[in-house]
Amino acid sequence: MPDYFDQVKDLEAEIAKTPYNKRTQHHIGLIKAKIANLKEKDMARRSSKGGGQGFSVRKAGDATVIMIGFPSSGKSTLLNAITGTNSPVGAYEFTTLDVIPGTLDYRDSKIQILDVPGIVHGAASGRGRGKEVMAVMQGADLIIILIDTLRPNALNVIEKEIYDSYLRLNQRKPDVKIKKTPRGGIRVGRTVKTPYLDNKTIAAILKEFRINNADVLIRTPINVDQLIDIIEGNKRYVPGITVMNKMDAVDKKRVDDLTKEYSPDITISAEKKINLEELKELIFRRLDFIRVYCKERRKKADMEIPLIMKDGDTLLSMCRKLHKDFESKFKFARIWGKSVKYDGQKLLKLHHKLKDEDIVELHMR
Repeated sequence: MPDYFDQVKDLEAEIAKTPYNKRTQHHIGLIKAKIANLKEKDMARRSSKGGGQGFSVRKAGDATVIMIGFPSSGKSTLLNAITGTNSPVGAYEFTTLDVIPGTLDYRDSKIQILDVPGIVHGAASGRGRGKEVMAVMQGADLIIILIDTLRPNALNVIEKEIYDSYLRLNQRKPDVKIKKTPRGGIRVGRTVKTPYLDNKTIAAILKEFRINNADVLIRTPINVDQLIDIIEGNKRYVPGITVMNKMDAVDKKRVDDLTKEYSPDITISAEKKINLEELKELIFRRLDFIRVYCKERRKKADMEIPLIMKDGDTLLSMCRKLHKDFESKFKFARIWGKSVKYDGQKLLKLHHKLKDEDIVELHMR
């Protein structure tokens, strides 16, 4: 019987030679479901065997950002440049042999930046120290993909390794509900169109995962891969930034050509400290930070040190961040700012969403 890698390779080759259209959607959908099943089984097999010693990383600050790149892409240099950390730097591969943390202080926030060993092709399957690196990524709030002007094609390899590690960069989790039922087969409802994903294909993919009876409700457009992600239920949706480093190593025309071809979010030189302030601002914005100011009763708000929260956070999030007892002791809050209709508005519910630069006065029982 062919081993795991041969089976996956044969199935991927079958997809590559099959044009994707309405006539072939069912066939391709089934193949992708088989591949996903094989990968799940292989991951479970390798997990049961255990692995080498992993990295120990204590999360700190308001968010954790991990830098992923090929060896010698400039991760250590960049970490030193934006955090002041003394990470070893050398013009040879695998300088970083462990996780080295640094702290970026920016706009009143403290952002933990992690420099990890460079990854190689096959990292998601455990090659090199890929298994440990990919495990660290699971806890990240933001992923920076660092490529350089001398090896820009690393981007495609790194993106695939991240994808194979169950992470979905810059995607929102599709609004799809799958509720298993005792009988009735597969019943599909949808509020949007899903081109190339008909009910027959949806049912066949679910049955490949041994789901024979279920109600499916689709509220956002999805494709076959996204449906499989929802069925498996083990994917993390994380923001990412693609940074092209070493812009000083080539001429301006080459930088322009590479920018057009690979579309990085920003081009920098970590060594020459070019565009690093712009990168810091980009990190801050992609983390969706908001600043909330705490106010004591009958006193002015402390506008010097904000509480760093995430866009969409609520009064409940704020209480939990400030003290473990605040949630149970919460009575009401008064808020000044964009999230309320008028300044000083009294709110009794913890689900109220906060906005940037809100001033909050918490009242406890």
